[in-house]
Amino acid sequence: MSEAAEKENTKSASGDALKLNGLFTFKVGMSTVYRDNGEAVPVTILRHGNWVVSQVKTEAKDGYSAVQLVCGPKRAGRTSKAEKNHLKGSKFENGALWKREIRQDGLEGAAVGQKVSIESLAKGDIVKVTAKSKGRGFQGSVKRFGFGGGPAAHGSKFHRQPGSSGNRTWPGRIMPGKRFPGHMGDAQFTVRKVEVIDVLPEEGVVLVKGQVPGAANGLVRVMKES
Repeated sequence: MSEAAEKENTKSASGDALKLNGLFTFKVGMSTVYRDNGEAVPVTILRHGNWVVSQVKTEAKDGYSAVQLVCGPKRAGRTSKAEKNHLKGSKFENGALWKREIRQDGLEGAAVGQKVSIESLAKGDIVKVTAKSKGRGFQGSVKRFGFGGGPAAHGSKFHRQPGSSGNRTWPGRIMPGKRFPGHMGDAQFTVRKVEVIDVLPEEGVVLVKGQVPGAANGLVRVMKES
């Protein structure tokens, strides 16, 4: 992206809101929309939220260029004095529930207290979507990795077990990476080449094609593909 285009990207189409290379959103759920040609498209609805710039980081001072964003006020009495002072300029006197960063060059127009414009994304953009998958708790090998399991007959005594896991006398240990029962889900996933079907500024909603990892109300990062 050229320097002129990067500077233009930080200007607002409505007021002094800041345009970035992506957004942090919250997952609402799924729906279906129809294109002009009548094609039905499954979409995930992402709510933008009220994100505000709390800090502008620069190459000279911090070693990289980025904006720190905050959203969602905390309840009174649950914030340290240091956090209150840090977020005073963004009008989050009691602290913020969500604090995230977006790295981007060409942020000369960015300032603390600015809101982030939902029009950072536009209909037709190709983005990558990052979110945490749903947590499934502690699961066995059959569910966690799709093992086939043993015979279902009563006398087999081997139904949903992981099977042999060791070695012979040498090396006499279980090798790293062996697939065992354990914590399933609750991991970060990124889906690439996702199309933005529509952006609805009046409703504060972004519609992206297909599924997005995670549960409802989970935080979702949507960044333009470079």
